[in-house]
Amino acid sequence: MTNEQKKEIRVRMAPSPTGPFHIGSARTALFNYLFAKKYQGKFIIRIEDTDQTRSKKEWEDSIKKSLNWLGLDYDEGLEKGGPYGPYRQSERSEIYKKYIEKLLAKGNAYWCSCSQEVKTPNQVHIHKCDCAENQKGQIRTGVIRFRTPEIEISFNDLSKGKITYDASLFGDMVIAKNLDEPLYNLACVVDDFEMQISHVIRGEEHISNTPRQILLAGALNIKPPQYLHLPLILNQQRAKLSKRDPSIAAKVSDYIEQGYLQEAVVNFIAFLGWNPGGKEEIFSLKELEKEFSIEKIQKSGAIFNAQKLDFLNGYFIRKMPLEKLTELCLPYLADAGLVGGPARNASQARHNFADVSGRSDAGGGVAIEKIAPMVALYQERLKKLSEIPELIDFFFKENLEYEKELLIWKGAGDSEIIDNLDKLLNIISNIEESNWTKEKLNEIIMPIANEIGDRGKILWPLRVVLSGKKASAGPFEIAEVLGKGKTIQRIKQAIEKLEKLGF
Repeated sequence: MTNEQKKEIRVRMAPSPTGPFHIGSARTALFNYLFAKKYQGKFIIRIEDTDQTRSKKEWEDSIKKSLNWLGLDYDEGLEKGGPYGPYRQSERSEIYKKYIEKLLAKGNAYWCSCSQEVKTPNQVHIHKCDCAENQKGQIRTGVIRFRTPEIEISFNDLSKGKITYDASLFGDMVIAKNLDEPLYNLACVVDDFEMQISHVIRGEEHISNTPRQILLAGALNIKPPQYLHLPLILNQQRAKLSKRDPSIAAKVSDYIEQGYLQEAVVNFIAFLGWNPGGKEEIFSLKELEKEFSIEKIQKSGAIFNAQKLDFLNGYFIRKMPLEKLTELCLPYLADAGLVGGPARNASQARHNFADVSGRSDAGGGVAIEKIAPMVALYQERLKKLSEIPELIDFFFKENLEYEKELLIWKGAGDSEIIDNLDKLLNIISNIEESNWTKEKLNEIIMPIANEIGDRGKILWPLRVVLSGKKASAGPFEIAEVLGKGKTIQRIKQAIEKLEKLGF
């Protein structure tokens, strides 16, 4: 960037509160935030709620909570206010009215009560009528249209370079429903000027709006900001990512609900259209603030790779202190009914995008110290927090349900399984409580397993009777967490079950 481009950086994120805050909006917010931080600028949040029939407070709250969860602290807007407010378009009608009247007075806009369209040689439908000439400014009914000049218009996109449009193909666009209700393009131009926005960083789908906004700015003698359009986010088939794609969570709240960490989501969306150029792929938000540059934003579409997000989330889970990880897992365990207290508290914690309290009884009276060893067994393989109930639910059950076939190790006969479980029961019953560790269990049981010649004949049924699962942590690790008494109880239950089944 040139020194002139760096001067007084002011960028904005301008979401519409007409639906949940989506991952594409999160990326736009992140790139604006990083650009402002990189050059000691200002990051502004402006709510574009001119569509009052679809705008709702709950969606505005979703925007605020999502930005807060992502760690994207803004300098102006919403509850923070600032010198260029109000920051909701619905509260700025008097400001827009002044600019609409100016366009009408100059003859750049006119009232139109018809809907005539003509088709250009390129088969593009554009509006053409005689309302401007017939009314002579006397009739103020219908909508307000901008008299689009039939010229070629070019602008320099800071990522994509020079882009040119033939404005004659636009027709006379509607810029307001009336003096008090501007539409998107006009409100956007006025707000960007009034709030002294220096750069507009937004998705590629807005490129076609840019020449229209530049034309409006010119008619108002306003200097437009510099524009940068981010590449489309594509799915694995290189088609534009759909908000309704069932294989990909679209809402930021979905990622929170599923147990993705803020660090992983931020790291992931930073690479949706940007790359620092080196081999490093793991960055904290602070590191991204230093590394980010618009010169390294890619021109082609960005592929959304859900497996990459899972990898990143697993990485940050493995790096997290066990106590903190356990705290974050507690709401999911509460929702599954595995720890005490009303599950609605856990749901509320996630829906509010907040962590659990951090108290040792955050799980409704269950101490973190008791849950942490269970979580520790799966910290290395956990991809998202929502997986934890299914992985460790067996620790909370008195009786495990599993098919007898699951106990059978290849080549082992029915009676051999019972004999081996009896043998294990006799061995571990003599281990002192004070020596009940995975290391001691390994030391005592492994020689016997090796004597048999196929260790699976001992270790496989032991793991199954302790967990009731086809896949789980190792049997010695599970036994250590269960404790001696519960381990013996589960082996006895398995033997009884097998004998009843006629093994």
